[in-house]
Amino acid sequence: MVRVGILGATGYAGAEAVRILAMHPYFKVTAVASKSFEGSVFSDIYTNMKGVCDLVCDSSDIEAIAAKADCFISALPHAASQKIVASLIGAGKKVVDLSADFRYSSAETYERTYGVGHEFPELLKTAVYGLPEIARIKIKEAALIANPGCYPTCSILGLAPLITSGLISTGSININAVSGVSGAGRKADLNYQYCETDGNFAPYKIIGHRHTTEIEEQLSALMGNPVVVGFTPHLAPFKRGMLATIYVDTNTQSSTEELISIYKEYYKGEYFIRIREKGDIPSVKAVAGTNFADITPLYDERLGRIIIISAIDNLGKGASSQAVQNLNIMYGFDEKSGIAGAGLYI
Repeated sequence: MVRVGILGATGYAGAEAVRILAMHPYFKVTAVASKSFEGSVFSDIYTNMKGVCDLVCDSSDIEAIAAKADCFISALPHAASQKIVASLIGAGKKVVDLSADFRYSSAETYERTYGVGHEFPELLKTAVYGLPEIARIKIKEAALIANPGCYPTCSILGLAPLITSGLISTGSININAVSGVSGAGRKADLNYQYCETDGNFAPYKIIGHRHTTEIEEQLSALMGNPVVVGFTPHLAPFKRGMLATIYVDTNTQSSTEELISIYKEYYKGEYFIRIREKGDIPSVKAVAGTNFADITPLYDERLGRIIIISAIDNLGKGASSQAVQNLNIMYGFDEKSGIAGAGLYI
């Protein structure tokens, strides 16, 4: 069994990682760290984990926690991950980082997007953007994986087959995406309280959302040329799930059947990508609690436009189960191990 430590274990993404790994055949959670609940028993915080994970939450003291595990999933916020992850890498540990701290190829882009300095720009050269369907070979050899953001995972997977096909105009990509409330994290903020979110649906950070630059950088790398996107996120009153509706102009006449064929060929052999047939539209309920991405491309003949619907679980494929998928690849296990089906979730 490979020993795994979870940093930020009591947030939604961290707790989801603990839950998934508790059922994993090859990994064993041997350390959980939480600044907010240091000294508390994990299963007292998440009572569904009684008898499953009864570890006491450590502090994030690196010297102490590094000895407890062979690899780590860091579910700490951006900026908070930098020093801790760098120290773990320096100690010879493998790390999958769920923050944005190592997702960019340049420190300048990160600093401009997140408004904080980057203290370890040298690690950006060795960190691998952990989208397995795109970067599987690099992930296998890496020590540091920058787990993609949830919106970028949903959007990039939806667009990748078209970006590489030459069928679309890369100057007219517009992404409208919606996330469940868990995407905001486990924090006491008025905007995310029950009475504020129940029965409500609204966009937020309409211009300049942080994930825009992440999406653009990855699509540009796939395309080999700069790609610019319009991105508008929305918050919906459900716990977990994410759906993107993506609009692109096409360079040639097509059909829904032809597009579905292109997507099936591109994702041939990818267990976690389910290309839905015409009329079978992806939904958040169909992917909740899973590591699947459900995608359907459609051709609008009247407008000569392609519409892609892409759905994932923001805590699953958008965070923790994708982190476990990355760990599986890093250690040479079947990447479906521990995440192949639809499980119960918090």
